Amino acid sequence: MNQDNQHLELLSIFHYVVGGLTALFSCFPLIHLGVGIAMLSGEFQGDHPPPRAFAWIFIMIASVIILTGWTLAVAIIIAGRKLKKRTGRTFCLVIAGLECMMMPFGTVLGVLSLIVLTKESVKELFSMPSPPGVTP
Repeated sequence: MNQDNQHLELLSIFHYVVGGLTALFSCFPLIHLGVGIAMLSGEFQGDHPPPRAFAWIFIMIASVIILTGWTLAVAIIIAGRKLKKRTGRTFCLVIAGLECMMMPFGTVLGVLSLIVLTKESVKELFSMPSPPGVTP
């Protein structure tokens, strides 16, 4: 039982780290967002300026990628918190499955999370009251 608690604590910490990295890497499309805004404002004037629709495509795709990445980062951080509190096992399993798509760190964390969360002894920990010092 003690080893399961240690595994859950480590998974919780690693979820915070991967959530932060996901949020950071989700900021890279800000460059494309800036280029799209610059195209709309007329910064790329020349003999043949790009069409406005092209600028909007840059803006929309970058915005969707950024918001999706930030949403996933928040969900991963919430999963880390839930692992620490020993609540929301199903939510943690879903997020672990989503993490498997994020190569390489998310894949490793997702697989390890799935392995730990499917153990019978860990299932029992999630049905027990919260550990001492952790408020739900």
